[in-house]
Amino acid sequence: MRSTKAREVAWTGMLFALAIALSFLESAITPLLGLMPAMKLGLSNLVVMYALLFLNTRTAAEMVLLKALFALLTRGPTAGFLSLCGGVLSFLVLWGLLHLPASPGEFIFTVSGALAHNIGQLLGASVLLSSAMALGYAPVLLVAGLCVGALSCVLSKALFAAMPKNAPGRVNQYKLFKK
Repeated sequence: MRSTKAREVAWTGMLFALAIALSFLESAITPLLGLMPAMKLGLSNLVVMYALLFLNTRTAAEMVLLKALFALLTRGPTAGFLSLCGGVLSFLVLWGLLHLPASPGEFIFTVSGALAHNIGQLLGASVLLSSAMALGYAPVLLVAGLCVGALSCVLSKALFAAMPKNAPGRVNQYKLFKK
C-alpha cells in the first residue's frame, strides 16, 4: 500500500516537472514564432491529457491546479487565474469526452481540449477586464485553439507512444491513442 502511494506521488512530481519544463519551452518558442504574448502552444497541457488517459482523474486535476499555482507564483495573479480558468474548463471537457458512449477520436479530443482552454481563459479575462475586450480577442484565440489542438494531436500520438504505460493507476481504458 505504501509503495503504491509513494509511486503515485513520484509520478505526480515527475509529471509536474515535465509540465514546468514544457511550459518554459513554449514560453521560449512563442516569440520565435511571432505569436502574440498570450498565445501558447499548449505543450504542458499534454501532461494533463496523459494523466487523464493513463493515470487517474485525481492526478490530472492535481496537474491543472499545480500548473495554475506555478503560473501564479512565476507570472502573477492574473496569469494564475487565467491558467486556472482555462485548465479547469479544458479538464472538464476532456473528462466529459472520455465518458461519452462513443470515442470522440484523437483529433476531436485534443482540439476540444485546446478550444475549451482558450474559452476558459476568455471567460476569466471577461471577469477581470470586460466582456467586450475578451470577445474582441475571441476569434484569434479560437483559430489558435484549432491550430494548437491539431498540433497537440500529432505530438500526443508520438509522446504517448514513447511514454511508459506501467505508471500507477489504470492503463488507458479509452480507445484514444492506442496502437
